[in-house]
Amino acid sequence: MPADLLSSLSSSALAVIALLDWTGWFSLALVVFCFLLFARTRIAPDLITSGALTLLLVTNILTPAEALAGFSNQGMLTVAVLYVVVSGLTETGAVGWLGQSLLGRPRGEAQAQLRLMLPVAGLSAFLNNTPVVAIFIPAVTDWAKRHRLTLSRLLLPLSYASIAGGLCTLIGTSTNLVVNGLYSARTGGTGLRMFDLIWIGVPLVVLVIGFVVLVGRWLLPARVPASTSLADVRSYTSEVLVPAGSPWHGRSLEAAGLCQVPGLFLVEIERSGQCIPAMSGQEIMQAGDRLVFAGSLDAVLDLQRTRGLVPAGEQRFALEGPRADRCFVEAVLANHNPLLREEATVDAFRRQYNAVIIALSRHGERIDRKLGEVVLEPGDTLLLEAWPEFVARERNSRDFLVVRQLGDEHPLVHERAPLALAIVVAMVASVGVGLFSMFEGALLAAAAMLLTGCTTAAVARRAPDWQVLVVIATSFGIGTALEKTGAAALLAGSLIELAGGMPWLALALVFIAAALLTAVATNNVAAVLVFPIAMDTATLVQASPLPFMIVLMVGASASFATPIGYQTNLMVFNIGGYRFSDFVRIGLPLTLLVGVTSVALVPLIWPFSP
Repeated sequence: MPADLLSSLSSSALAVIALLDWTGWFSLALVVFCFLLFARTRIAPDLITSGALTLLLVTNILTPAEALAGFSNQGMLTVAVLYVVVSGLTETGAVGWLGQSLLGRPRGEAQAQLRLMLPVAGLSAFLNNTPVVAIFIPAVTDWAKRHRLTLSRLLLPLSYASIAGGLCTLIGTSTNLVVNGLYSARTGGTGLRMFDLIWIGVPLVVLVIGFVVLVGRWLLPARVPASTSLADVRSYTSEVLVPAGSPWHGRSLEAAGLCQVPGLFLVEIERSGQCIPAMSGQEIMQAGDRLVFAGSLDAVLDLQRTRGLVPAGEQRFALEGPRADRCFVEAVLANHNPLLREEATVDAFRRQYNAVIIALSRHGERIDRKLGEVVLEPGDTLLLEAWPEFVARERNSRDFLVVRQLGDEHPLVHERAPLALAIVVAMVASVGVGLFSMFEGALLAAAAMLLTGCTTAAVARRAPDWQVLVVIATSFGIGTALEKTGAAALLAGSLIELAGGMPWLALALVFIAAALLTAVATNNVAAVLVFPIAMDTATLVQASPLPFMIVLMVGASASFATPIGYQTNLMVFNIGGYRFSDFVRIGLPLTLLVGVTSVALVPLIWPFSP
């Protein structure tokens, strides 16, 4: 490499350092401090990033418009709207169908990770990662619960698979499109074609999936909530019916997933007036079967949300109005309740209170009689399907000791599940062919979910995870500060200067610069900041810029080591109960492997020679 070029590069880097004033150093120090808080404390991530953004605002490093720009960012708003779209899948029970159809029954943790990561990576090659992860999160949560899998060992692989899959095509992630657009504008060429990246994307998908499956047992955290212990809980008795037209007619209990619900035990099956002890999950169900279950409260609620089953008897039809507007209520009978007499049964309860008893627990134990024949006693704990007005009306009544609504739990509208799935498919197809942007497609899908009754306005308002959205929005402001003050350019330029005249080393440092920036800012910010440095480096080492662009795409998307580097990591952060250190433990070696593989393979596919 000519000495004057080396001198030019060194002078450029020194100039950047000289131009970096207190605002740049303050921004860098603030980012480091945020990382320490993430790693060493239990402070909520949204409080940390919001505090950092506030300091950048009051010190006048950012203007109010720059600090708040993230809250109007289209990417952040797309994530918010997708939560509403996903609520339509959840409210109709389509999420459970998705889990059963695509994920199946794993034989172990490693197979579960493989079953999950393969379809997610495939979908992410053609769809934006965010909607793929948004749709799969509730499905994986339900899947893990039914098959007694540790959720925290599945959600990180979900995010990582979506990131790796996005590297396979030009439209797999917005970062690829951003870098390709910058490259075309700079060179005046057409840029990359749709499937050009598949030559590096597929090996990286295999690498990421293989790494997680093989070493995940040691590096992935196992967060086991206390609620998974089912000892010493109240045992309810509940009955459900296999109605005519049920998808489970002629299929086994195991196929319906009724043998995998934690804390739920099938006592017997009543068929044509005869009782059949449920001895095996291979028992074939028939229309008209009455299934008697015993289990914990959460398990019974899961049973009530199972597609293809309805509460036994005709009681639920006696409550007029749509089931989606009802709620689940827990109530304990008081000594003064007027129905405490020998002939008063659950049918009488429905007539008296306009509520249906769907499960009953007596002194914490299950009962051995059919619900329709039970004589109510003081202290009986009832699980009811009722209208919200029941809670307000009976909360202070002398008829009950306790009346409480079970959060937002309510019956699902399973008959609209095909419609909800059709809406999501239409969204994906319209965005895939370029008819709408991801934001526009998500808005239309959310509106369709509301208009068709797949979700309600009340549920849609509660759907977004505001902590995730705040972290995403404030991270944009922090990234802007790094860019505005020159701190980001200092980080990237200082690394590139170390390359000397060696193209391979320069390529490796481009990856490191992009990976470091995407860890502290966002993938698109990292790509934009490193792009001119990568192009200048290619010129200085007299190499083709194409391999540098490919490595830049990979490095900017290699957001495995921190939760704030990529929005899909943020989406799984809270739900999986992760800590900052969890991402570093498995994400850092994975990032190194991806980097080494990329730097080794890319020049073989796209040579340095211009």
